[in-house]
Amino acid sequence: MNYALVTGASKGIGKAVANELAAKGFNLLLVARSESLLEQTAGEIVARYKVKVDWYALDLSRPSAPQNVLDWSRAKGYTVQVLVNNAGYGLSGPFEKYSLEEHWNMMQLNMQTLVGLTRLFLPDLQTQGRAYILNIASSAAYQAVPRLSIYAATKAFVLSFSRGLHQELAHGPITVTVVSPGATDTDFPNRAQLGEKGMKAAEKFNMSPQAVATIAVRAMLAGKSEVITGFINKLGAAMAWLLPKGMVEKTAMKIYE
Repeated sequence: MNYALVTGASKGIGKAVANELAAKGFNLLLVARSESLLEQTAGEIVARYKVKVDWYALDLSRPSAPQNVLDWSRAKGYTVQVLVNNAGYGLSGPFEKYSLEEHWNMMQLNMQTLVGLTRLFLPDLQTQGRAYILNIASSAAYQAVPRLSIYAATKAFVLSFSRGLHQELAHGPITVTVVSPGATDTDFPNRAQLGEKGMKAAEKFNMSPQAVATIAVRAMLAGKSEVITGFINKLGAAMAWLLPKGMVEKTAMKIYE
């Protein structure tokens, strides 16, 4: 029996993607840190969609996490057809505000765990008649964002890696889709410690996690390589490409002062 594995699945975009996949008949494997939230989410999805759901509580920022997830899924006899790399977070403010360990932890989760899971599950995905990898980047991936510098850089990595891998795997059973949401009504602003100005800017353009998930899953199943959610975010990415980089970066920095 085939499953869709979703990281960061206990809340926000990850939870919404899990619900969207369940609505389309996919059985689910949910991975996140919070055991209680995972159990609650799994129960809600089973009751609503009548699909099979299992979950694994794990800190995905640990270097061993990708291997732990693979070992767990194989021990349970699960076959993964869809891999959704959603888990991630940001830290806002001056670079020196955070310790080296805090920066590395975010980089580990946003990049290394994503690459690790992709590489480890790739052989299983290649045995499927049709398989999917969905990576969640960010509209911040399209430019440098002062005071959100490392987060934006990690998402630029996710974007570039995903686009390259999409082309590498184009003639096989796997499609790779990268989705770049902008401001979304999740816990991201609190985890990122956004200031008042950043909070207000996000609130003006917030999309719901459900709207982002619908766009993401539709793009994934259509085999698209890349999608930016929402007109404002598409416009922002275009302007970041067209306008002088210094101008774009100084404007972005003002949001996070």
